Amino acid sequence: MLEATKARVAPVSSAMLYGRGVFTTVAIYNSKPFLWPEHWRRLEDHAERLKIDCAGANERNVGEAVRKLVAVNQVRNGRARVILLARSGRDVWKPKKEGARKTDLLIMTSEAQKVSTAGMSLAVSPYRFNTFSPLVGIRSLNYLEQVLSWEEAQARDFDEAVMLNERGEIVSATMANIFWVNDGTLHTPALSTGAMAGITRGAVIELAAKQFIPVIEGVYELADLAEADEIFLTSASLGVAFVNTFDFRQYSIAAGNVCARLSDALKDLASQSKEGPDS
Repeated sequence: MLEATKARVAPVSSAMLYGRGVFTTVAIYNSKPFLWPEHWRRLEDHAERLKIDCAGANERNVGEAVRKLVAVNQVRNGRARVILLARSGRDVWKPKKEGARKTDLLIMTSEAQKVSTAGMSLAVSPYRFNTFSPLVGIRSLNYLEQVLSWEEAQARDFDEAVMLNERGEIVSATMANIFWVNDGTLHTPALSTGAMAGITRGAVIELAAKQFIPVIEGVYELADLAEADEIFLTSASLGVAFVNTFDFRQYSIAAGNVCARLSDALKDLASQSKEGPDS
């Protein structure tokens, strides 16, 4: 347990030089990580795809480390980021002597992301996802494109932005999955568009099914989103966050609409979960 300014990782490593690493952001509710088993399975899968050695790390011992740090930092409702940093790979630059450890585990916590109760404003990002990239769908340390997209939206006084792929299909927001409602049906981009298989996204789809809300995972263009009756974003940091402004249109959240129902359902799931609540 170290202060952030005192933590040290290997400077000559595959993670530092080439971004070979994966992460997940876990929501913390009532001092417990939400949907941790799902987060770990995705993290482990993404690590395997990037050939990151997870030997010695598993759902139980990493989960215990998360819970311990949450307790030490006295986080009641917030978030934790779990990162696997590869020390070596088939790299051009390597240290003369490689240690026995193949991967570093870094865990940090923070307070919950602040989201205005008035809702979020949404722009369209000028940057595109590349579905031909070997990193598509992987929550890797190569996250700068999303950060730059988010910063560009912030510079125009928007909270978030819709990102498209090279074919002009809607993928997601810069750091969240996107949903919208049209005539009572819930829509979200299919994973084939390059969308991340968000843990909160999956939970919301399951909750919608339990409430008999029709859900379609499909391929959409901006014109489809422009006709929406409601729009909202989902992530571990945001939970379910409704959008109040997009494409010169304004939206409102009201008791009984789909966004409000799913937001309440996710909160209920969080309060009932043995692990507590949760990308």
